[in-house]
Formats: sequence, structure tokens, C-alpha cells
Amino acid sequence: MDVGNRIRKYREQQNISQEEPALKIFVSRQIISNWETNKSYLDIKSLTLLSHIFCVSLDDFVKKDIEEMRKIIGKEKV
Repeated sequence: MDVGNRIRKYREQQNISQEEPALKIFVSRQIISNWETNKSYLDIKSLTLLSHIFCVSLDDFVKKDIEEMRKIIGKEKV
């Protein structure tokens, strides 16, 4: 999944450090780094908070992942 790359993209577009969103959603900077490098995955609450911080919809974070999953499982409806 590519959520991590999107987190990094939106963060860099706003020219903010990993520390800034981390403080706003009460996680460490390292957690943000782990999400951006896909070493770990965020929960729905954190995803919702980040979408609010970056002023993007949840669809912008996950919609492309649904399309990718469809390709992986043989274009079945997801």
C-alpha cells in the first residue's frame, strides 16, 4: 500500500517536519517516519486526524490503495 508515500507527499507539500503532525496527533516523530516508510501502518483514527491536518479527504489517502488491491486480487470488486 502507498499510504506512507502520500503522508510524506502531503507533509512535504505543506513544508512541515515529521515532528509537527506527530505532536498534533500525540505520536512520536519516529511513528510518522515508520508510517512514511511503510514499516508500520496507521490506525483509522490517526489516518482521520492526518487527513484533517493535511486538509485532504480520506479518499485521497486510501482510494488508490483500493485500486491497487483490485489489481492484486484479480480486479474483483472491493
